Amino acid sequence: MRYYTGYPKDLGHSRVVHFTSEREFVQLLHEGRPVVVAFTIRGNYTKHLDRVLEESAAEFYPHVKFVRVECPKYPGFCITRQKKEYPFIEIFHSPAQAAIQGRVVDPGITRYSVKVLPFNYDLSAYGFREFFKRHNIQSSDAK
Repeated sequence: MRYYTGYPKDLGHSRVVHFTSEREFVQLLHEGRPVVVAFTIRGNYTKHLDRVLEESAAEFYPHVKFVRVECPKYPGFCITRQKKEYPFIEIFHSPAQAAIQGRVVDPGITRYSVKVLPFNYDLSAYGFREFFKRHNIQSSDAK
């Protein structure tokens, strides 16, 4: 087991999006890319999760967006997920991603058709890669 004292320096600036409002989140979904959402509360495990999110967000950028929600700040958004255990991760993606991309979407629209998958793989960039493969979610340029 290795111990980390911080983020690897070569990741550059963070690619993890911090949740600020449901409206912004819906706009992110409208971009048509898969969105990995980590629902978190403060704790030691969250530090590990943050590191994994940073590494994964850097690896899958720009094909997959990673969002971190601090549930104590946004309880309404988190409670709607109806989960008891924190942290947890869900993947939001539109099966018709290709059809959405490039289309202009009315920013007033708050309804969206999206599939939500619970993430239950190994919590690592490798786990995300396997999950994306298993669910046929495009996470890179490779066809």
